[in-house]
Amino acid sequence: MKRLVRINDESCRGDFCDNRISNTKYTLLNFLPMNLQEQFRRFLNQYFLLIACLQLWAEIAPVSPATVWAPLIIIFSISAMKEAWDDYYRYLADKKANERKVQVVKDGILKQIEAQEIRVGDIVWLQENDEVPCDIVLLGSSDPQGICYVETAALDGETDLKIRTVPPICIGLSPELLQKIRGVIECPSPDNSITRLDANVRLCSPSMECDVLPLTISNTLLQSCYLRITNWACGVAVYTGNETKLGMSRGCPEPKLTAVDAIVDKFTAAIFLLQIFVVTISGFAGNIWNDTQAEKHWYLRYPNEGPWYGLLVIPLRLELLCSIMIPISLKVSLDLVKSVYAKFIEWDEKMFDQETNTSAQAANSAISEDLGQIEYILTDKTGTLTENKMTLRKCFINGTFYGNDSGDALKDVELLNAVRTRDPYIIQFLTIMALCNTVIPIKSSSGETIYKAQSQDEEALVRAAAQLYMALISKNCNTAVLSFCEDNIQYDILEVLEFTSDRRKMSVAVKNLQTGGILLLSKGASEAILPASLSGQNIRPYVDAVEHYSHQGLRTLCMAYRELNEEEYKIWSNMYKEASCSLVDRERKVAEVSNSLECDLKILGVAAIEDRLQDGVPETISTLRNAGIKIWMLTGDKQNTAVQIALLSNLIAPEPKGEILFINGKTEDDVILSQERALQMMRTTARENKEMTFVVDGWALEIILMKNKDTFTELAALSKTAICCRVTPSQKAQLVGILKLGHFRTMAIGDGGNDVRMIQQAHVGIGISGREGLQAARAADYSIGKFKFLKRLILVHGRYSYNRTAFISQYIVYKSLLISFIQIYFLGFSGVSGTSLLNSVSLMAYNVFYTSIPAFASVLDKDLVEDTIMQHPHIFYYSQTGRLLNPSTFVGWFGRSLYHAIVTYAIAVFAYCDETCDMEELAMVALSGCILLQAFVVTLDTDNFTIIQFIAIWGNFLAFYIINILMSSLPFFDMYMIMHRLCREPSYWMTLLLMVGVGIGPLLAIKYFRHIYRPSSLSVLQQMERHHCETFTVTDIEPQPHQPLLYDSQAAKKSACSLCCNPFTELQRP
Repeated sequence: MKRLVRINDESCRGDFCDNRISNTKYTLLNFLPMNLQEQFRRFLNQYFLLIACLQLWAEIAPVSPATVWAPLIIIFSISAMKEAWDDYYRYLADKKANERKVQVVKDGILKQIEAQEIRVGDIVWLQENDEVPCDIVLLGSSDPQGICYVETAALDGETDLKIRTVPPICIGLSPELLQKIRGVIECPSPDNSITRLDANVRLCSPSMECDVLPLTISNTLLQSCYLRITNWACGVAVYTGNETKLGMSRGCPEPKLTAVDAIVDKFTAAIFLLQIFVVTISGFAGNIWNDTQAEKHWYLRYPNEGPWYGLLVIPLRLELLCSIMIPISLKVSLDLVKSVYAKFIEWDEKMFDQETNTSAQAANSAISEDLGQIEYILTDKTGTLTENKMTLRKCFINGTFYGNDSGDALKDVELLNAVRTRDPYIIQFLTIMALCNTVIPIKSSSGETIYKAQSQDEEALVRAAAQLYMALISKNCNTAVLSFCEDNIQYDILEVLEFTSDRRKMSVAVKNLQTGGILLLSKGASEAILPASLSGQNIRPYVDAVEHYSHQGLRTLCMAYRELNEEEYKIWSNMYKEASCSLVDRERKVAEVSNSLECDLKILGVAAIEDRLQDGVPETISTLRNAGIKIWMLTGDKQNTAVQIALLSNLIAPEPKGEILFINGKTEDDVILSQERALQMMRTTARENKEMTFVVDGWALEIILMKNKDTFTELAALSKTAICCRVTPSQKAQLVGILKLGHFRTMAIGDGGNDVRMIQQAHVGIGISGREGLQAARAADYSIGKFKFLKRLILVHGRYSYNRTAFISQYIVYKSLLISFIQIYFLGFSGVSGTSLLNSVSLMAYNVFYTSIPAFASVLDKDLVEDTIMQHPHIFYYSQTGRLLNPSTFVGWFGRSLYHAIVTYAIAVFAYCDETCDMEELAMVALSGCILLQAFVVTLDTDNFTIIQFIAIWGNFLAFYIINILMSSLPFFDMYMIMHRLCREPSYWMTLLLMVGVGIGPLLAIKYFRHIYRPSSLSVLQQMERHHCETFTVTDIEPQPHQPLLYDSQAAKKSACSLCCNPFTELQRP
């Protein structure tokens, strides 16, 4: 599909949307139904609504409907208010943008209108520092050369200015003529690609006519960009409103489900099945009791309303009575604590980067627990592990190495002498460095030349050329001026063949205005440049130079050129113009025509660029690997360069401790055979204490993913480290997908736009706010300023988040099961009639207040202080393998709730009650015991008390008595004066002490036994902290025999299979 845009023609407006921006999800009319629809997509919410509706049937409701409706309304209201609050702020931002004043051409004159009134085809007039209100095709600018500068930081995060050019036919047109211009633009339907536009334009005015001209992204100003250091610019609106490229890029990413959420959902399903089982058995028991025992207890006999009462009413009443088994507050409680985790990350001053003035950001607050369960990290290299601050260090030109002795080619005496003597090879090499790029030189107020570049290696080459006296002093879309030893050399820029990840090279066709000669200047990766060399040229020295520099961890670019005659260039230029005007498959056609010219190149030399490791990278990688996390490096660099960087960053160990297996080959069969050998070697050495690493390039990886994916998955599980070089963005995402298929928890981290797909594919995506912009950071779940902060993000925040959620989720289930079991036990004393022991107010307060506040305060708990965690990363094993939340632990909490319910109910009935005790009094004794037992449970499971936690636990227990004493003072309540009477009776307090002793005593005994006789590594570290003992390493702890849990998590099983030689076996104890 394509659209035709008629320029400045009010009579022929197409059916296009206006420029109104709308990022809101709701309106005033649809908010309530839409929000309710979203909330009721969840099974649990549907279940609770059904229970609430059944409560309205008085015949079956064991308690007041308020016990369910009140918590349900509160929870739904909290979620709805959060959505409304977020949407309101989106509305205010939209309103501000829509009502912003802009200038457009109407009837041949400039008029000021609101931005939302712009229509497709309008000519929009911009002044310096104006924000671009929609996507426009540039028609004119104040620059005589037809260029303007834009800042795209709001679009892609890149702060460097970019040059945009007016179509050649419009250059030099006056503002008066531009206001009257007419024409037609043929462009594609709206899409979200901010790097591509394949369009054509045919312009006409009272004094001009032109043929069809191609338009590219370099001729456009996109919405949200800013016009800089240009007095004015104008263009025609081609995409407006939510159809702009930025608008089409907006959308809701797929929600990510954490491992904790998945297992909590399974627990909830198991409880639901238990509930159905209990209801079914109780229903049968109730009918049997009614048939056999009802005569003895006439007051408990079912009403004589037919068989349907026993078959329908009683089971439904029992269902409502047991519905509290599934905690209604579970989902909202976890959402709230996850929001707190996100704030902890953002407030962490130890993850604030002074250099970039950025703090850690949590864009996705729902997956913090997954940070504590990461098994694989897939990381980009350039800008992620390295600083992305490029510097030319060495070079090889015409058979001579420069910079090998001094380590800096720019200070190499031999090279400087060759420049002074104007060696033709050196001059040509420097010319390519200075001209073959997209760098923009800008004069500062002090007269200094500032280079604005889209890639750091281009800036490094241009700066190096300037230091070697070949300075780029001015440049626009048509011309460039070089200054060499105070002589200015002017070039016409005929064509720019831009770099792409597929071509891996860039070329410019230029004409020297002094000599009249036409040159094609090329630079790029050795694989792209060297095969295109002139027939007969010996390229072996250049291949050796590339290998030599790669072994030193330097990035390499080959420089080459070709002389063109006038006729040859004209023929090629017509072919290129035809390909550039194509609206179908333009990119492929342009690449084919470009490659037809980029051949028979004269190779000049190799530039070696240094990109240093970021501060703290080796230490971070070493710590994460000690934590049991496998790290893969995915890069577009050459194999040798990648291996050297991996060695420097502690990603791989040098021989003999480590061994590198290369997967490569000249044919597909060779690659498959190489992979099989690597896998066999991995299997053979799996039990040896040797770190195996496999290295694979993009070509071999493509073959493996197509023909031998299963073998590669096994190889991935056995290898601690992998290096994938020369990989494309799509291959990065594929590797993440393969690991996810193996049920491994993955994290992807990168800093550039080529990392976005990988970041979005992973369970957790991390973006580095780096020099390549903020595209990766904006697409990520979390963003950090430097790679070194990853250690703290995972080991501290990830581990704390997992531990806290594991406790809170299981505690919420425990407290719901506890009160449910007490209700079920009471069935045996009420003829299985479905009567509730507790009154409606007590049940509602129990769920909403008495038990929720202590759980929420657990977000402050820390089992170990941060320094201890960082010193002993092996402790990460506990969260990584799910040791605190799995079927084993769930069974433990289930058993605890069952036991505490027995203790509470049995002691309340048999130790406290007598013939004078009524039902309300029994209920209050049992409820008091529940609240007190839960306070002790939370206290026992809290590792590091704060004043807030203490108040939340024991202040909440005190509040229970204050509330119930006040309620007991109200004569219209069934519990009138009961709490007053209980508080005055010593037997009541003795009963509570007995409940605590019987209920908590066994827990204390088990805890004491495990800490004294079978301490885990975690327990030992906690004891050392509490007694302020000297620091030690985890491996100093004497190993204890492994006793398996009832269930080992899937991650633990995989670790056991793939890390048979794990030296930290003592950490596998529960």
